[in-house]
Amino acid sequence: MNLRRHKYLGAFAALGVVTAAVAAPGAANADEPDGPAYLAPLHDAPASDATTLVNETTGRWFVELASPPIAQGTAKARIAREQAAFRQAARAAGIDYTERRSFDTLFNGFSIDMDSSQLAALRRTQGVAAVYPMVSLSVPEPQRASGPDMATALGMTGADVAQSELGLTGEGVKVAVMDTGIDYRHPDFGGPGDFPTDRVAYGYDFVGDDYDAGSPDAATRVPRPDADPMDCQGHGTHVAGIVGADGEVVGVAPDVTFGAYRVFGCTGSTEADIMIAAMERALADGMDVLNMSIGSAYTWPSYPTATASDALVDAGMVVVASIGNSGASGVYSAGAPGVGAKVIGVGSIDNTHSRAKSVVANPSGEQVAYTELGDVAAPPTSGTTDELVWVGRGCRAAGDELLADPAGKTALMVRGECSFEEKYAASAAAGATAVVIANNVPGMFSGGGVVDRGIPGIGISQADGDALRAQLDAGETVTLTWTDDEIQVASPTGGEKSSFSSYGLAPDLSLKPDVAAPGGNIYSTYPLAKGGHATLSGTSMAAPHVAGAVALLLEADPGLGATEARDVLQNTADPVLFRGAYVETVHGQGAGMIDVPAAHAATASVTPAKLSLGESEAGPVTTTLTVANAGDAEVTYTLSSVDALATGGSTFAPGLYTAESGVEFSAPTVTVPAGGSAEVDVTITSPGASQELQMIYGGYVVLTGDDGSEYSVPFAGFDGDYQAIRALTPIGSGAGQVDLPWLTRLTACEQLIDLDCIDPAGTYSRADGETFSLRWVDGLPDYPYVIAHLAHQVEDLDIHVVDDRTGQRYNPAFHVASDLGPLGRSGSPGGFQAFVWDGTVTKTQGSKDVTRTVRDGDYRLEVRALKAGGDRSNPAHWETWTSPTFTIDR
Repeated sequence: MNLRRHKYLGAFAALGVVTAAVAAPGAANADEPDGPAYLAPLHDAPASDATTLVNETTGRWFVELASPPIAQGTAKARIAREQAAFRQAARAAGIDYTERRSFDTLFNGFSIDMDSSQLAALRRTQGVAAVYPMVSLSVPEPQRASGPDMATALGMTGADVAQSELGLTGEGVKVAVMDTGIDYRHPDFGGPGDFPTDRVAYGYDFVGDDYDAGSPDAATRVPRPDADPMDCQGHGTHVAGIVGADGEVVGVAPDVTFGAYRVFGCTGSTEADIMIAAMERALADGMDVLNMSIGSAYTWPSYPTATASDALVDAGMVVVASIGNSGASGVYSAGAPGVGAKVIGVGSIDNTHSRAKSVVANPSGEQVAYTELGDVAAPPTSGTTDELVWVGRGCRAAGDELLADPAGKTALMVRGECSFEEKYAASAAAGATAVVIANNVPGMFSGGGVVDRGIPGIGISQADGDALRAQLDAGETVTLTWTDDEIQVASPTGGEKSSFSSYGLAPDLSLKPDVAAPGGNIYSTYPLAKGGHATLSGTSMAAPHVAGAVALLLEADPGLGATEARDVLQNTADPVLFRGAYVETVHGQGAGMIDVPAAHAATASVTPAKLSLGESEAGPVTTTLTVANAGDAEVTYTLSSVDALATGGSTFAPGLYTAESGVEFSAPTVTVPAGGSAEVDVTITSPGASQELQMIYGGYVVLTGDDGSEYSVPFAGFDGDYQAIRALTPIGSGAGQVDLPWLTRLTACEQLIDLDCIDPAGTYSRADGETFSLRWVDGLPDYPYVIAHLAHQVEDLDIHVVDDRTGQRYNPAFHVASDLGPLGRSGSPGGFQAFVWDGTVTKTQGSKDVTRTVRDGDYRLEVRALKAGGDRSNPAHWETWTSPTFTIDR
């Protein structure tokens, strides 16, 4: 029997979604694809101003040493020797740095403060395997509301069925929540009481209340740990409630035992090394599952928070992480730790229901839910509007005049043809005392871009708009009574991918996210000091649904392995649709929304549980799937495939496309004996889109059993030559184009780590042909900087010095060396990183690197970027920029 809650895959044909025909290798498809077709923009949100420069420079670094960490088999004594040898070698090389933390269990290395001028010397230090920029991470601001929306979210994943019918509650499973702490005095966690409690039995505060990594106040950037992980921010309490609250809110696994690992202060951000310290503590406390609703966008799977998470999985812990909220910034926006190779990276699906403010329609007495228009002042909570009058669309630019005079009345309008602002402004100018805009499609909507003109403006559903019009047409006098009531309403985007949820692929073209879960409009616990409950949105809310689901599965099967947990969730997930008719992108939803009852009931597995196809330049990709049957009867599976939407165009603002992949199997069916396994090959050919589209495509391999079961495997890849994507690009276009890279000097900065400005508002001025003294002048370093925008992730970034007099090329001490480690792309169309040269160069003499200071004179800087997935030996995979000549005069 098929226990999947949403038989989307089996029902795709009925929905009008084409299922690819099964063909033996070499056979022609019956219907050849016509090629990709543009469908819609990826998101409606406008891109940030591409001509506004945004400083993304860091002055903090991870240093990774050669041996794997303890969790992956290296002896503690050996790591201690390696770390002692590094410290001695760094001192001998004259590297000026401050050690922040050392790690050995999940990551072998250090976090340090050091300016970028010393990167080459650091990278060449004995025992160093890689150096990574350390990122800061923030928590989202809360969006407050109230109402029992958690219940509908549980129904979306079947967690309600797992509790009520399967009797699963997560009892005996320990779940770590790395976040802002947990309000353990909350009654939904068994409070009041002092830490530790029966429910929140483990934890630690790594930072203290006042800590904020991004604060201009140096004192608040210093962590002050203590033993009490009480939450004063709210995010962690909300996340924990989704995992396992048991009170007004009932979470996915209401009987789990929590570990609260606090890595944020009451406000602001934290840093990645604190996360790794918290991971090591969670491992020491014996946690079974770790939830991290935290992430740093645009990062590689090799980033330390991702590799440390992989080490946790190797040690037996299931690691779940949000994939990020950077969906509006385009593709390749997923972040670490969610992009970790062994981590369950989670995308977000909008809740089917949400809470909305309401008015009462008179004389019918019906409650009408509404949303507020843009920046219009909040409507009152009492009183009655003037009578309604139907004025039509009100789009004057399109020739639609107001159909009636709204002066002294409430204008009832319909959405469409022109902007909400134009409709609202036209009615306000005509003397309306309020504006009500009805949707022109089913459901509610959010109307942005509206400027307040002193009268209320609200949006209502199409059904409510039709009902109000019917009353007016019947000759009734209709008014609205304002209330402070909230009601539960169906979300117009319920069950669809959340617009904010980040897109993969990871920059190494591995498929991310892995799965999805409800994350839009989730009602959960909140600190008692802040009201006790709140509704928030984010992939932060999606990840704990998965962490709770894993706890249920571990309760049912304590022997379930960490990697097996991800596999079964992917095999049984339910892919969601875009606009009800197209399968959502695989790099937006992974395998789809988790299905807890189906995962619990699964008697078979298909591995690998996801297919990362890489770039198609090398041709079709063939993979052997292994189907294992743990049941007591033989099962024959019929093989098929379903295409999902693709993306193409600009990394930051791509579009959605329909595209058909070629999927062929070595046999149309596979029979698996009871307690045995069988193999079948699948060969996937990309859609063959034009290189200019830079298309990411995907779909699902579907196995339908003659016992009624259904399993699926997502696949995704890049269509074409991945190295054709440019990394070093200008910012903006046309008259507003800024032709980065630039040679610059620092002109303003409030936060410096030695020579590096880490102040987001720090400013630089172009310095072509200028002279630098290599001294501090008026409180700022008078040194040459290169600022560069990375439109795509790069494998490496090299910067060299060229002596204009001799043409000799040096490795400067700030050289971001080959083997530095992959770098993330810029976070916005205007983002940049700055690298400073301190006037020293490194030259290899025999077996040693000798660093010396250059003489005064004329120089140029040469920047080279190795493209993602590039071959170092292939000149075509490098991009190069050379600065104008400048002068060093001390």
